[in-house]
Amino acid sequence: MRYRPMDGSGDYTMGKPFLVDAAAVGQAIKTKLLLLKEEWWEQKEDGLPLFQNILGTTNTGDLQAIDLLIQERILATPNVNQILNFESNYNNRTYSFQCKVETSFGVTIPITHAF
Repeated sequence: MRYRPMDGSGDYTMGKPFLVDAAAVGQAIKTKLLLLKEEWWEQKEDGLPLFQNILGTTNTGDLQAIDLLIQERILATPNVNQILNFESNYNNRTYSFQCKVETSFGVTIPITHAF
C-alpha cells in the first residue's frame, strides 16, 4: 500500500516519498475519517455523517451509535484487520476516541481523533 503524505494543514504533499505499509494505513484512516458525508460530489453517500449523526448528540445510546459509525469507517479501510482497545468520550460538545488498529503488515498503530 502506498499513500501520499499530508502536511500540517491536511493538504497532500507532492515531491515527497510516499508513505508505505502501516504508515500508509494510518494516513488512509485519517483521510477516511476526515471525509464528510455529501462532501465529495462524485459519491455523496460516502463519508462520515458528522453533521447528520454525530454533532449535537447528548445521550449514551447515541454515543454507542457514533462509536459504531467510527469503527465501520476504520474497518472499511484497506489493510485494517481489527480494532483493539477502542475508547471514546463525549464531553463539552466534543467527541473524541482513541484506539489501536492491527494492520495486515503485522504492525499495530495508534489512532486518535476528536470532532
